[in-house]
Amino acid sequence: IGQQKIDELLEAVDTWIPTPERDLDKPFLMSVEDVFTIGGRGTVVSGRVQRGILKRDAEIEIVGKSDEVVKTKVTDIETFKKSCEESRAGDNSGLLLRGVRREDIKRGQVIAAPGSIKAHKQFLVSLYVLTKEEGGRHTGFQENYMPQMYIRTASEACSLHWPEGTEDASSKMVMPGDNVEMTATLHSPIAVEPGLRINIREGGKTVATGLVTRILK
Repeated sequence: IGQQKIDELLEAVDTWIPTPERDLDKPFLMSVEDVFTIGGRGTVVSGRVQRGILKRDAEIEIVGKSDEVVKTKVTDIETFKKSCEESRAGDNSGLLLRGVRREDIKRGQVIAAPGSIKAHKQFLVSLYVLTKEEGGRHTGFQENYMPQMYIRTASEACSLHWPEGTEDASSKMVMPGDNVEMTATLHSPIAVEPGLRINIREGGKTVATGLVTRILK
């Protein structure tokens, strides 16, 4: 039952927000999975390219985990252990960045085309709350619930509240098996946009899954 409900939710997301297998036409976006230093060359970030095409020597922005956006240039691209001229949606690539220190980049940030995405701390999410049989919580929760939210490669502490104007918000319960819309507030800003899939985890298990529906802050 649990897997069926999750599959139905993901099918609905795919129906209303189609995601092409290799989305080449949109601005470049890659979520940072790992960061390392190559002696004598500089800092490399690696991850799977989610959309777009990036050319060598292109300008990029590092977005998320901070209100500051870092601007730099990609001086080399490596895909399948070979240096290449570009990185495309679907590739697992390493990007050599100019003038950026390893400690200034964190897993969960994104490498993006300039001006194409912003980091936010508060947004509406549409959630399906897993039941006990689906591996979720045994009991319900009230607003100000504080789990971890997983967004692409980012893991961020968050709090969940009922949207503004909800009646009896302070006493209203969310029960396993419910479909709800709630306001999520993150501890640190993350690059998000409507239609982005997210997971809610607590104590090492997924307790809810869903998507971002509207940006608030």
